[in-house]
Amino acid sequence: MIRHIVLFKIRDEYKDQLPQLVENFLGMKGRIEGMLDLEAGQDVYHSDRSYDLALITTFDSMESFKAYQTHPVHMPVRKRMHEVREASVACDFEC
Repeated sequence: MIRHIVLFKIRDEYKDQLPQLVENFLGMKGRIEGMLDLEAGQDVYHSDRSYDLALITTFDSMESFKAYQTHPVHMPVRKRMHEVREASVACDFEC
């Protein structure tokens, strides 16, 4: 299995849209073959090192994870995140 974790810092002018951005992530759950689980949420601690949003997904294989990258359900969500993010970091590992 592959776990994919992404943290996003959102540009100030889009921070009012954080709940909708979380909903966009959650809307992918159960709609992408090979994706076993998806969690998403908004930061609640707001420390100096906090990011605004987290996305955690689990895939049954590296092949499924690679297919997700260009999946039609994922592409509009990905496009929106590219528009609103200030920065992001990711870690992908076997579990």
